Amino acid sequence: MSSISQIPIQILPAGDGLTGQAEAVLTEIVEMLGRLLETGVGDSIDLRSLPLSPADKLWLDAKLGKGEVAINIDAGGRSLVTETAISGVWKVEHRDIEGRMVAELIEVAAVPEIVKPHKTDIEKAYGNLRTSLKQFS
Repeated sequence: MSSISQIPIQILPAGDGLTGQAEAVLTEIVEMLGRLLETGVGDSIDLRSLPLSPADKLWLDAKLGKGEVAINIDAGGRSLVTETAISGVWKVEHRDIEGRMVAELIEVAAVPEIVKPHKTDIEKAYGNLRTSLKQFS
C-alpha cells in the first residue's frame, strides 16, 4: 500500500499563467465598444480591481495592440493615456506624485474623459482670451 507522501505534487507559482480573466475583459471591451457605437456613451474597466495575473496583462496588451496616440498629463501626479490599436479603446494609467500606480483603466470612448476639458475651464479660457483680445483694440 502506498502512502500519500509518495504522490508527486507539483506546486505552481500563483499568478504566472493565464487565468481566463483577460479573455473576459476582452469580451467586455467588445460589448462596451458596441454600446459606444449604438449610444455614444463610453465606459471603463478598472483593471486593478480584477484578479489579472502578469500573463493575463501581457495577453490583453498583445490583443489590444498599440495605437498612434500617447498623452501625458501632469496634474496631481502623472497620467498616461495611450490609444490601443482598436479605435475607441484606450489604456489609462494614473500615478500619484510619488509615481505609485493608483489607477489602471481600459476606457472605451471616442476621447478619454481625462482629456476632455471641463466646462468651467473652457469658460475661464474664453473669458481670458476675450480680455486679451480687448487689449489689442
